[in-house]
Amino acid sequence: MPEERISVFDIFKIGVGPSSSHTLGPWRAAQQFITELQDSQLFTSVQKVHILLYGSLAKTGVGHGTDIAVLMGLLGEDPVTTDTSLIAEKIANIRHTERLLLDGKRLIPFQLSSDIVFLMDASLSFHPNGMTCVAELANDETFAQNYYSIGGGFVVKENQEVQDEKPSVRLPYPIDCAEDLRLHCLANGMDILEVVWQNELVWRTSFQIQKGLLQIWETMRDCIWRGVHTEGVLPGGLGVTRRAATLNKRLIQGATYTDYNSWLAQVQAKGADFSSVLNWVSCFALAVNEENAAFGRVVTAPTNGAAGVIPAVLQYYIAFGGGNTKAKITAFLLVAGELGSIFKKGATISAAMGGCQAEIGVSSAMAAGALTACQGGSVRQVLMATEIAMEHHLGLTCDPIGGLVQVPCIERNTMGAIKAITASQLALQSEPENAKVSLDNVISTMWQTALDMNSKYKETSDGGLAVNVPISLSEC
Repeated sequence: MPEERISVFDIFKIGVGPSSSHTLGPWRAAQQFITELQDSQLFTSVQKVHILLYGSLAKTGVGHGTDIAVLMGLLGEDPVTTDTSLIAEKIANIRHTERLLLDGKRLIPFQLSSDIVFLMDASLSFHPNGMTCVAELANDETFAQNYYSIGGGFVVKENQEVQDEKPSVRLPYPIDCAEDLRLHCLANGMDILEVVWQNELVWRTSFQIQKGLLQIWETMRDCIWRGVHTEGVLPGGLGVTRRAATLNKRLIQGATYTDYNSWLAQVQAKGADFSSVLNWVSCFALAVNEENAAFGRVVTAPTNGAAGVIPAVLQYYIAFGGGNTKAKITAFLLVAGELGSIFKKGATISAAMGGCQAEIGVSSAMAAGALTACQGGSVRQVLMATEIAMEHHLGLTCDPIGGLVQVPCIERNTMGAIKAITASQLALQSEPENAKVSLDNVISTMWQTALDMNSKYKETSDGGLAVNVPISLSEC
């Protein structure tokens, strides 16, 4: 079987919050189900559709908006382009009329209370995030498919390759582990950015790579901008107050601005000391994940639950590290994306498989390595920074209160961002040749830890804070 080949654009996906595995993945699965119905010439005979959610998708599906995501996918909406301000209205219309316009073309009866089923005590064997889509057809037959949301918006069918991946290709520098990446750089006198760029050229032209990466950054940037200017209480019932806008006001100290660039100038002016810079990094991360929790448009990095870490560190680099050029921004994203793919191949980026070490831990590691590369670090220093950041997230559990991607998820993004910057600084001041732990060592350890971790700490809300701060899903 060919080794897994993952593009940077498979790691960074534009979508809608609050969860890549519980929102974006099921959304994509519903779209895939519609496509399969059409490809099988069955679409016009569909009378009803039922969705069965298993395992982690069932236990935290309400808090993660899994039901909403599936409905949006069945409507034919795309997470990259849908107007997020209209999501609530569309769902309310289905609830009120008990009708669903399948793919925007075929009106069928649909009752939210009975046609989406949360099977809390059942699971499919292939992956904790399993779902079954069933279509009742005109001839009293049914068409059903199982889908698995395996983290980061990736969707698979049982025993199949990732559907989001590009067709099998032969890369000039195939990378399955960190040591492969290091050896390619050593043998060819290249840095990590050059190796990743050459691989990406197999899938896209230089223009497409540049344009796509800038679109990813613009989506991250716009998410930060919205987050630092939106007040209120997050949806879901926990009563979590948004803090990024208040923090932004406090840090900006009454200065005026009219757009992102003038705001950035004020951020730079107000970030003159260590404490202020730390506050700004936290503000950036809070802004993104408050938007994520409010069903805003975010980028998986590598997941939605960890979507604030990389934008926060990249915004830090732009504001305080001289990174405000297109070339430096795209370099940051290319290196970060490749490091994320190594974690996905060697371990997991799914909290349902590995706990929060697979989300915040991986995002922090990606950001640490990318920042180190952009600040002139050697290949070994980049890998060291990545290793340091993950090493100090090992064993981090996923225990969202009420099944919502809010507590402790939002604050964890601030912690991941700060750890990434610290890991980068430490690696840049170190001699990595003397390091005792390699990146591949820590990825292997992460996977072993994931396998040993009790399932109640894997995005089920059955343990940790979720049970010590009990909130009924009915209240949410």
